Amino acid sequence: MTAIRAADALARRLYHAGCRRAFGMPGGEVLTLIDALESVGIEFILCHHENAAGFMAEGAHHVDGAPAILVATVGPGAMNGVNVVANADQDRVPMIVLTGCVDPDEAETYTHQVLDHRAVFAPITKATFTLSPGAAAVQADKAVRIATGGAGGRAGPVHVDVPISVADAQVPGEMILRADSAAGCIGANALETAGGWLAGARRPIMLAGLDAVNDGAGTAIKAFCEARGVPLVTSYKGKGLMDEGHRLALGGAGLSPRADAHLLPLFRDADLIILAGYDPIEMRPGWRNVWDPTTQNVIDIVPQANLHGMHGATLEVVAPVGDTLDAIREGIAPNQVWDCGETRAALKTAFAAEDWGPGAIVEVCRAVCPTETIATADSGAHRILLSQMWDCDVPRSLLQSSGLCTMGCALPLAIGAKRAAPNRAVVGFMGDAGFLMVAGELASAAALGLPVVFVVFVDRSLALIELKQRQRQMKNAGVDFGVTDHAAVARAFGGNGVTVRDRNGLRKAMKAGLKAETFTLIACEIDRKAYDGRI
Repeated sequence: MTAIRAADALARRLYHAGCRRAFGMPGGEVLTLIDALESVGIEFILCHHENAAGFMAEGAHHVDGAPAILVATVGPGAMNGVNVVANADQDRVPMIVLTGCVDPDEAETYTHQVLDHRAVFAPITKATFTLSPGAAAVQADKAVRIATGGAGGRAGPVHVDVPISVADAQVPGEMILRADSAAGCIGANALETAGGWLAGARRPIMLAGLDAVNDGAGTAIKAFCEARGVPLVTSYKGKGLMDEGHRLALGGAGLSPRADAHLLPLFRDADLIILAGYDPIEMRPGWRNVWDPTTQNVIDIVPQANLHGMHGATLEVVAPVGDTLDAIREGIAPNQVWDCGETRAALKTAFAAEDWGPGAIVEVCRAVCPTETIATADSGAHRILLSQMWDCDVPRSLLQSSGLCTMGCALPLAIGAKRAAPNRAVVGFMGDAGFLMVAGELASAAALGLPVVFVVFVDRSLALIELKQRQRQMKNAGVDFGVTDHAAVARAFGGNGVTVRDRNGLRKAMKAGLKAETFTLIACEIDRKAYDGRI
């Protein structure tokens, strides 16, 4: 058997998992890793900050389904990636975090940039390894299986620390591929109980989330809901599991009290609640203990037993979402039992757009963008409004940080998604504060030649925090900032930049941006306090 480098053994397993891109910043300690990735056919994409690199990797993952790869060098490089790794943990993103490190013997007498990477990453990853020459192939397989949830449970990040000498160490040219754990299924007694509840329900409702997206359960959800007229609410990450133009789709929920006023009463009145891959990590406290499993029938279909305490269930099923829903509805006569059309209409009215403001920006962009557009959203007031107003026709078409809620994610998410889906329209939405956090990554968009459209809500304020300040009758402090010519910044990086102040200007700029050969930044100037009463 031909000997290869330990770094090659790791790269080969990642390629077999479908990985074709890795994102990061190089350093002397990861040069062998980068060479191994490139040699096997995994493109290494230079970014300008490791945190942004991780979000680019996540954006690509949402398109191609392969684990995201973040590469960071020793010390400060690895530490720059801590936020995005924590985000991957809370947003259930399968991410392989590759860091270089100083050899153990060297670290005993050489302390420059030396720290315990594994101790840092252990609380925010599913597993952390130090690559070993004798076990490199085994560790590579374990890392992929754990990150993707193949070893059971939810997906998430896995960290692999690679000592400099180990990366170059010669190892047998083998690739270990262990079979994933067999998927569970709903038991016969539970299936009979759930089917009986469904047959007798007169006010059923479904709440679906990220686990259903990861399970590819959209087709099963649509068939289930249509068979019995079950209205569907999703978490923000679950948007698009059913085309949100469908009569049974009530849109996303999670952070908007304005939407909750219409949606929460439905769950309190329901006689059957089906939680289809619903992960409450995305939800605000108002969604805690909304229903009573002692008086309402609640079926919770999850990939692993729940320990969160956000809600209870009458019947918890640890099994694939789609297969379980198909099994429950089999043999149940179709019957349109509950019409929530009034609620759907009321939600549309509640989030009707104004003449000009954040709602108008969302409405115009959604009207101009084609089907299957990938939109990304940063954290802030605009994200809440966008998640309520932006209709998704397919899953993974509104990408955001909804577990950790990280600012500065929308721009790199859009770059990564466009790199993996060059033929789909990609639009990144962000506030001016979030944009300024990652403006340097416009250089990445320019270098890659990616015609992404970035839409910036410009109100010169941390609008959501400023609103909370006023609601608590506190003085204005630390939430306002000065004027920046965002369009000029975009042009300085080699892209198109335009400032708009009305619907017609935005419509024209968006149409041009979608046809451009490089990136376009549209700075949409709106009034301060424009979100008041909107979310």
